[in-house]
Amino acid sequence: METETSTSEEHDKSTSNDSNGLGTIEQKIIALAQARPKGISDKDLVSEMPNLQPVQRAQIINKLLSQGYFDLFKHGGSLLYRLKDPSKTKIAKGADNEEKIVYSIIEEAGNKGIWIRDIRFKSNLMPIQLNKILKSLETKKFIKAVKSVAASKKKVYMLYNLEPDRSVTGGAWYQDQDFEAEFVDILNQQCFRFLEQKREEANKWDGGPIDARNIAFASSKEVWKFISDLGISKVKLSVEDLEMILNTLIYDGKVEKTLSSDGSNLYRSVQPLLTSPGLIKVPCGVCPVRKDCCDIGDVTPTKCQYIMEWMN
Repeated sequence: METETSTSEEHDKSTSNDSNGLGTIEQKIIALAQARPKGISDKDLVSEMPNLQPVQRAQIINKLLSQGYFDLFKHGGSLLYRLKDPSKTKIAKGADNEEKIVYSIIEEAGNKGIWIRDIRFKSNLMPIQLNKILKSLETKKFIKAVKSVAASKKKVYMLYNLEPDRSVTGGAWYQDQDFEAEFVDILNQQCFRFLEQKREEANKWDGGPIDARNIAFASSKEVWKFISDLGISKVKLSVEDLEMILNTLIYDGKVEKTLSSDGSNLYRSVQPLLTSPGLIKVPCGVCPVRKDCCDIGDVTPTKCQYIMEWMN
């Protein structure tokens, strides 16, 4: 009688739903799966909920599987139920098959995104149907469209919570797809000013020429801290961003680079023996999509407005 009463109580709890439509037993199973991210087995369920009847347990597990809460897989000859990622659960619960296919294609593209043409090719969906699905996923904030600097009239799609790759946005040197030439020039000048100050301080050193030369070097992290403290950038710059600027100074013959014992880059301003040729002052020196530049296509010197402005 006691067992029957307990079973009846478990059944009543399983049928009392919370605001998410899940009963108490379902919530317990999900909590158990959260505590064991590698997956739970039927033995685990029997051990944790011994009063739950096998038929009822199977019904609840099937319900959670159909609602997209769990992935089912085999491990060591036994079945395991592993809790899915919450964002994937949402798309599984609130989407039809076509939306799931499009979502998975976009998910595979990562933070570099994917063109609508490639989505259409992989999904075999008609343009009208695909546009409707993309609009639906955007409205639900599962995905987002991002303009790419590589092609001003095209957009790439990626998951909503991803930060676009710098090859898509152009990094810190682009704003609304426009190359910030003035901003780059200011950073160039300030980085050189910092290294010049280091060189002038080193020239006052009386400990010998080798020590003076070593003192004149500054790491890219030191330059980054100097620029950050100035507060001249509206965007958050990384050490790699500043190294791109420092590389343009190297191309201009104003700075030299060496490696420290720990492998980090060190920079020192130098007095150029010759004036820099104009060729190394072109915007290409700091262009993040220069590797995509060629004779044809959207990224080409003949269409680059920054080269035109530089030449004029």
